[in-house]
Amino acid sequence: MAEDLGLGFGETARVEMLPEDDSCRPKARAGLAARSSSSTRWALTCCLVSLPILAALTTYLLVGQLRAHGEGCASQTPEGQEPGPSHQRAYAPPEAGVDKPRAHLTVVKQMPTQPLKNQFPALDWEHELGLAFTKNRMNYTNKFLVIPEPGDYFVYSQITFRGTISKCGEISQGTQLKKPDVIIVVITKVTDSYPEPTQLLMGTKTVCEIGSNWFQSIYLGAMFSLQEGDKLMVNVSDISLVDYTKEDKTFFGAFLL
Repeated sequence: MAEDLGLGFGETARVEMLPEDDSCRPKARAGLAARSSSSTRWALTCCLVSLPILAALTTYLLVGQLRAHGEGCASQTPEGQEPGPSHQRAYAPPEAGVDKPRAHLTVVKQMPTQPLKNQFPALDWEHELGLAFTKNRMNYTNKFLVIPEPGDYFVYSQITFRGTISKCGEISQGTQLKKPDVIIVVITKVTDSYPEPTQLLMGTKTVCEIGSNWFQSIYLGAMFSLQEGDKLMVNVSDISLVDYTKEDKTFFGAFLL
């Protein structure tokens, strides 16, 4: 295609228009297609790589949720049934007998007292200091251990005696040997509904030692059915012979079974 242009001096210039070059278009289109194909392959690769990761994450979350649900169901206990053993439950063993009445009394220096009618002198006790105690409504007053509630009680006592020279083997007037000394311990119960004291336990020993110091212990212990308000005391044949030097030698106590 040509056009005439007016020039000076009457000359005419002919300009020929070149046709559009379509040879570059296929190359551009091919480049765009290549780039599009590469992006598609990259996106497809990312999708293929991410699918296992997403599947694994979904499986992990699902398994965790099912496990938590199963543990929650296992921890629920039907109404009226005791829960079964579980390592997740803290075990606290019950303290047996923590609320039951009990007492342990220890010896103190005894003051000479007049014995009651038909009874040996009663011992006095320590109920607060050292090894001594009274717990859960068990009460000690005026040489008596007072029972706070009915039940089966184990009652016990140990009395240690000490002396110097006994009468065993001594010759009295008439060339007769004197009888050996006898020590006696009695645990007595006093009840308001019964006028006379009741002997629960009694122990005796003979002492036959000449020219030396001697020690003898008598231990008593047994179970008794007692009522509220019953009073217990310990009587001895000779209060001056009781060893009060150590609290583990002479003691008295009771506890509810």
